[in-house]
Amino acid sequence: MSRADDIFIEMCRDILGHGVSTEGELVRPHWDDGTKAYTIKKFCVVNRYDLRTEFPALTLRRTAIRSCTEEILWIWQKKSNDIHGLTTHIWDSWADSDGLIGKAYGYQMGVKHIYKEGNMDQVDRVLYDLRHNPYSRRIITNMYVHQDLHEMALYPCAYSMTFNVTKEPGSDMLILNGILNQRSQDVLTANNWNVCQYAVLLHMIAQVCGMEAGELVHVIADAHIYDRHIPLVKELISRKTYPAPSFRLNPDIHDFYDFTPDDVTVSDYVTGPQISHIPVAV
Repeated sequence: MSRADDIFIEMCRDILGHGVSTEGELVRPHWDDGTKAYTIKKFCVVNRYDLRTEFPALTLRRTAIRSCTEEILWIWQKKSNDIHGLTTHIWDSWADSDGLIGKAYGYQMGVKHIYKEGNMDQVDRVLYDLRHNPYSRRIITNMYVHQDLHEMALYPCAYSMTFNVTKEPGSDMLILNGILNQRSQDVLTANNWNVCQYAVLLHMIAQVCGMEAGELVHVIADAHIYDRHIPLVKELISRKTYPAPSFRLNPDIHDFYDFTPDDVTVSDYVTGPQISHIPVAV
Protein backbone atom coordinates (compact mmCIF):
# COMPACT_ATOMS: atom_id res chain seq x y z
CA MET A 1 0.00 0.00 0.00
CA SER A 2 1.25 3.47 -0.83
CA ARG A 3 1.10 6.23 1.75
CA ALA A 4 -1.18 8.11 -0.68
CA ASP A 5 -3.68 5.23 -0.45
CA ASP A 6 -3.56 5.36 3.36
CA ILE A 7 -4.22 9.09 3.36
CA PHE A 8 -7.04 8.87 0.82
CA ILE A 9 -8.82 6.01 2.57
CA GLU A 10 -8.55 7.69 5.97
CA MET A 11 -9.83 10.99 4.56
CA CYS A 12 -12.81 9.38 2.84
CA ARG A 13 -13.76 7.37 5.92
CA ASP A 14 -13.59 10.53 8.01
CA ILE A 15 -15.79 12.48 5.59
CA LEU A 16 -18.35 9.67 5.32
CA GLY A 17 -18.35 8.95 9.03
CA HIS A 18 -18.09 12.41 10.53
CA GLY A 19 -18.88 14.86 7.75
CA VAL A 20 -21.83 17.25 7.53
CA SER A 21 -24.47 16.95 4.81
CA THR A 22 -25.56 19.95 2.73
CA GLU A 23 -28.84 18.26 1.78
CA GLY A 24 -31.68 20.76 1.84
CA GLU A 25 -29.35 23.75 1.84
CA LEU A 26 -29.00 26.34 -0.92
CA VAL A 27 -26.20 24.95 -3.12
CA ARG A 28 -24.87 26.04 -6.50
CA PRO A 29 -23.82 22.74 -8.18
CA HIS A 30 -26.33 20.58 -10.01
CA TRP A 31 -26.39 17.34 -11.98
CA ASP A 32 -27.06 17.07 -15.70
CA ASP A 33 -30.73 16.33 -15.02
CA GLY A 34 -31.08 19.60 -13.09
CA THR A 35 -31.15 17.97 -9.64
CA LYS A 36 -29.27 19.81 -6.90
CA ALA A 37 -25.91 18.19 -6.15
CA TYR A 38 -25.54 17.83 -2.38
CA THR A 39 -22.41 16.74 -0.54
CA ILE A 40 -21.04 15.35 2.69
CA LYS A 41 -18.23 17.68 3.69
CA LYS A 42 -15.42 18.16 6.18
CA PHE A 43 -13.88 21.52 7.00
CA CYS A 44 -10.11 21.99 6.68
CA VAL A 45 -8.64 18.65 5.74
CA VAL A 46 -4.83 18.69 5.86
CA ASN A 47 -2.83 15.93 4.16
CA ARG A 48 0.97 15.66 4.10
CA TYR A 49 3.02 13.84 1.44
CA ASP A 50 6.77 13.28 1.74
CA LEU A 51 8.01 13.28 -1.86
CA ARG A 52 11.40 11.93 -0.77
CA THR A 53 9.68 8.72 0.33
CA GLU A 54 7.36 8.05 -2.60
CA PHE A 55 5.41 9.61 -5.44
CA PRO A 56 1.87 10.09 -4.07
CA ALA A 57 -0.20 8.38 -6.76
CA LEU A 58 -3.19 6.31 -5.70
CA THR A 59 -3.10 2.62 -6.49
CA LEU A 60 -6.78 2.08 -5.64
CA ARG A 61 -7.40 3.31 -9.19
CA ARG A 62 -5.16 4.87 -11.80
CA THR A 63 -4.45 8.59 -11.85
CA ALA A 64 -3.61 9.88 -15.33
CA ILE A 65 -0.17 11.28 -14.56
CA ARG A 66 0.52 12.51 -18.08
CA SER A 67 -2.80 14.36 -18.28
CA CYS A 68 -2.49 16.00 -14.87
CA THR A 69 1.08 17.01 -15.77
CA GLU A 70 -0.17 18.54 -19.00
CA GLU A 71 -2.76 20.56 -17.08
CA ILE A 72 -0.31 21.89 -14.48
CA LEU A 73 2.08 22.95 -17.26
CA TRP A 74 -0.85 24.57 -19.08
CA ILE A 75 -1.43 26.70 -15.98
CA TRP A 76 2.09 27.30 -14.65
CA GLN A 77 4.25 27.15 -17.75
CA LYS A 78 2.02 28.15 -20.67
CA LYS A 79 -0.03 30.43 -18.37
CA SER A 80 -3.02 29.78 -20.57
CA ASN A 81 -6.77 30.07 -20.22
CA ASP A 82 -7.46 28.53 -23.64
CA ILE A 83 -8.62 24.91 -23.47
CA HIS A 84 -7.42 24.31 -27.03
CA GLY A 85 -3.98 23.92 -25.44
CA LEU A 86 -5.14 20.75 -23.65
CA THR A 87 -5.71 17.24 -24.97
CA THR A 88 -8.07 16.47 -22.07
CA HIS A 89 -11.66 17.71 -21.90
CA ILE A 90 -12.02 18.42 -18.19
CA TRP A 91 -12.49 22.15 -18.79
CA ASP A 92 -15.00 21.88 -21.63
CA SER A 93 -18.03 22.53 -19.40
CA TRP A 94 -16.65 25.90 -18.29
CA ALA A 95 -15.20 27.24 -21.55
CA ASP A 96 -16.97 29.78 -23.76
CA SER A 97 -17.54 29.41 -27.50
CA ASP A 98 -13.93 30.47 -28.15
CA GLY A 99 -12.54 27.88 -25.75
CA LEU A 100 -11.60 30.40 -23.05
CA ILE A 101 -12.25 30.18 -19.30
CA GLY A 102 -11.88 33.91 -18.65
CA LYS A 103 -9.29 35.50 -16.38
CA ALA A 104 -8.78 32.28 -14.46
CA TYR A 105 -5.92 29.93 -13.57
CA GLY A 106 -3.13 30.32 -16.14
CA TYR A 107 -4.22 33.84 -17.01
CA GLN A 108 -3.45 34.96 -13.45
CA MET A 109 -0.06 33.24 -13.46
CA GLY A 110 0.93 35.22 -16.55
CA VAL A 111 -0.02 38.69 -15.28
CA LYS A 112 3.09 40.86 -14.85
CA HIS A 113 3.69 42.62 -11.54
CA ILE A 114 6.14 45.40 -10.69
CA TYR A 115 9.00 44.56 -8.31
CA LYS A 116 12.20 46.38 -7.54
CA GLU A 117 14.00 43.64 -9.50
CA GLY A 118 11.83 44.30 -12.55
CA ASN A 119 8.49 43.24 -14.02
CA MET A 120 7.74 39.54 -13.47
CA ASP A 121 4.75 37.25 -13.42
CA GLN A 122 4.08 34.97 -10.45
CA VAL A 123 5.94 31.94 -11.81
CA ASP A 124 9.05 33.92 -12.68
CA ARG A 125 8.93 35.56 -9.24
CA VAL A 126 8.93 32.14 -7.55
CA LEU A 127 11.86 30.95 -9.67
CA TYR A 128 13.78 34.18 -9.02
CA ASP A 129 13.31 34.06 -5.26
CA LEU A 130 14.17 30.38 -4.94
CA ARG A 131 17.43 31.01 -6.78
CA HIS A 132 18.38 34.31 -5.17
CA ASN A 133 16.68 34.31 -1.76
CA PRO A 134 15.64 30.73 -1.00
CA TYR A 135 15.01 31.29 2.70
CA SER A 136 12.43 33.99 2.02
CA ARG A 137 9.11 33.39 3.76
CA ARG A 138 7.30 35.34 1.04
CA ILE A 139 7.40 32.91 -1.89
CA ILE A 140 3.67 32.65 -2.55
CA THR A 141 1.42 32.51 -5.59
CA ASN A 142 -2.27 33.43 -5.70
CA MET A 143 -4.86 32.91 -8.43
CA TYR A 144 -7.82 34.10 -6.36
CA VAL A 145 -7.78 37.72 -7.54
CA HIS A 146 -10.99 39.41 -6.40
CA GLN A 147 -10.97 42.15 -9.02
CA ASP A 148 -11.10 39.50 -11.77
CA LEU A 149 -13.50 36.97 -10.22
CA HIS A 150 -16.45 38.27 -12.23
CA GLU A 151 -14.52 37.48 -15.41
CA MET A 152 -13.67 33.88 -14.45
CA ALA A 153 -15.73 30.96 -15.72
CA LEU A 154 -14.93 29.17 -12.46
CA TYR A 155 -13.42 30.59 -9.31
CA PRO A 156 -10.05 28.85 -8.73
CA CYS A 157 -10.31 25.76 -6.54
CA ALA A 158 -6.59 25.10 -6.00
CA TYR A 159 -5.65 28.75 -5.76
CA SER A 160 -2.38 29.23 -3.88
CA MET A 161 1.06 27.72 -3.39
CA THR A 162 3.45 28.66 -0.59
CA PHE A 163 7.05 27.55 -1.08
CA ASN A 164 9.42 27.07 1.84
CA VAL A 165 13.04 25.91 1.76
CA THR A 166 14.82 23.99 4.49
CA LYS A 167 18.31 22.53 4.66
CA GLU A 168 18.85 18.80 4.99
CA PRO A 169 20.47 18.21 8.41
CA GLY A 170 24.18 17.50 8.05
CA SER A 171 24.14 18.39 4.36
CA ASP A 172 24.21 21.39 2.03
CA MET A 173 21.22 20.06 0.11
CA LEU A 174 18.25 22.43 0.07
CA ILE A 175 14.80 20.87 0.37
CA LEU A 176 11.87 22.56 -1.36
CA ASN A 177 8.54 22.15 0.43
CA GLY A 178 5.17 23.45 -0.66
CA ILE A 179 1.70 24.11 0.74
CA LEU A 180 -1.16 23.81 -1.73
CA ASN A 181 -4.24 25.72 -0.57
CA GLN A 182 -7.57 24.68 -2.02
CA ARG A 183 -10.91 26.31 -1.19
CA SER A 184 -13.03 23.36 -2.38
CA GLN A 185 -12.50 19.86 -3.67
CA ASP A 186 -14.61 17.09 -5.17
CA VAL A 187 -12.69 14.28 -3.48
CA LEU A 188 -13.58 11.45 -5.86
CA THR A 189 -12.87 13.21 -9.15
CA ALA A 190 -10.08 15.60 -8.23
CA ASN A 191 -8.20 14.73 -5.04
CA ASN A 192 -5.34 12.59 -6.31
CA TRP A 193 -5.28 14.47 -9.62
CA ASN A 194 -4.39 17.68 -7.74
CA VAL A 195 -1.97 15.90 -5.41
CA CYS A 196 -0.07 14.30 -8.29
CA GLN A 197 0.10 17.41 -10.46
CA TYR A 198 1.42 19.59 -7.65
CA ALA A 199 3.87 16.86 -6.64
CA VAL A 200 5.17 16.92 -10.23
CA LEU A 201 5.33 20.72 -10.11
CA LEU A 202 7.30 20.66 -6.86
CA HIS A 203 9.75 18.16 -8.33
CA MET A 204 10.18 20.30 -11.46
CA ILE A 205 10.77 23.56 -9.63
CA ALA A 206 13.12 21.90 -7.16
CA GLN A 207 15.20 20.42 -9.97
CA VAL A 208 15.65 23.65 -11.93
CA CYS A 209 16.56 25.50 -8.71
CA GLY A 210 19.17 22.94 -7.64
CA MET A 211 17.07 21.56 -4.78
CA GLU A 212 15.34 18.35 -3.80
CA ALA A 213 11.56 18.06 -3.54
CA GLY A 214 10.52 17.56 0.08
CA GLU A 215 7.05 17.74 1.58
CA LEU A 216 3.81 18.66 -0.15
CA VAL A 217 1.12 19.75 2.28
CA HIS A 218 -2.42 19.86 0.88
CA VAL A 219 -4.90 22.06 2.74
CA ILE A 220 -8.53 21.73 1.64
CA ALA A 221 -11.05 24.13 3.18
CA ASP A 222 -14.12 22.20 1.98
CA ALA A 223 -13.36 18.54 1.21
CA HIS A 224 -16.56 16.92 0.00
CA ILE A 225 -18.07 13.79 -1.49
CA TYR A 226 -21.11 14.31 -3.71
CA ASP A 227 -24.29 12.39 -2.93
CA ARG A 228 -24.13 10.38 -6.16
CA HIS A 229 -20.45 9.57 -5.52
CA ILE A 230 -20.96 7.96 -2.10
CA PRO A 231 -21.40 4.34 -3.31
CA LEU A 232 -18.48 4.77 -5.73
CA VAL A 233 -16.21 6.01 -2.92
CA LYS A 234 -17.28 3.22 -0.57
CA GLU A 235 -16.39 0.63 -3.22
CA LEU A 236 -13.13 2.36 -4.08
CA ILE A 237 -11.74 2.49 -0.54
CA SER A 238 -12.55 -1.21 -0.01
CA ARG A 239 -10.19 -2.26 -2.80
CA LYS A 240 -6.82 -3.96 -2.67
CA THR A 241 -3.86 -1.56 -2.75
CA TYR A 242 -0.37 -1.83 -4.23
CA PRO A 243 3.09 -0.30 -3.62
CA ALA A 244 3.66 3.28 -4.77
CA PRO A 245 5.04 3.67 -8.31
CA SER A 246 8.53 4.85 -9.14
CA PHE A 247 8.89 8.46 -10.31
CA ARG A 248 11.55 9.91 -12.59
CA LEU A 249 11.99 13.42 -13.93
CA ASN A 250 14.28 14.01 -16.91
CA PRO A 251 17.53 15.15 -15.21
CA ASP A 252 18.70 17.03 -18.31
CA ILE A 253 16.07 19.77 -17.92
CA HIS A 254 17.40 22.85 -16.11
CA ASP A 255 14.88 25.46 -17.31
CA PHE A 256 11.31 25.19 -16.06
CA TYR A 257 10.00 26.34 -19.44
CA ASP A 258 11.64 23.38 -21.19
CA PHE A 259 9.64 20.69 -19.38
CA THR A 260 7.04 18.68 -21.28
CA PRO A 261 4.83 15.81 -20.10
CA ASP A 262 7.31 13.47 -21.78
CA ASP A 263 9.89 14.41 -19.14
CA VAL A 264 7.82 12.72 -16.42
CA THR A 265 8.04 8.95 -16.11
CA VAL A 266 6.03 6.86 -13.66
CA SER A 267 6.91 3.17 -13.74
CA ASP A 268 5.77 0.03 -11.91
CA TYR A 269 2.37 1.67 -11.49
CA VAL A 270 0.01 -1.17 -10.58
CA THR A 271 -3.56 -0.15 -9.77
CA GLY A 272 -7.11 -1.28 -9.40
CA PRO A 273 -9.56 -0.71 -12.29
CA GLN A 274 -10.63 2.77 -13.28
CA ILE A 275 -14.11 3.97 -12.33
CA SER A 276 -15.98 4.78 -15.50
CA HIS A 277 -18.81 7.25 -16.02
CA ILE A 278 -18.37 9.27 -12.83
CA PRO A 279 -21.15 11.89 -12.80
CA VAL A 280 -19.75 15.43 -12.54
CA ALA A 281 -21.63 18.24 -10.81
CA VAL A 282 -21.39 21.62 -12.50
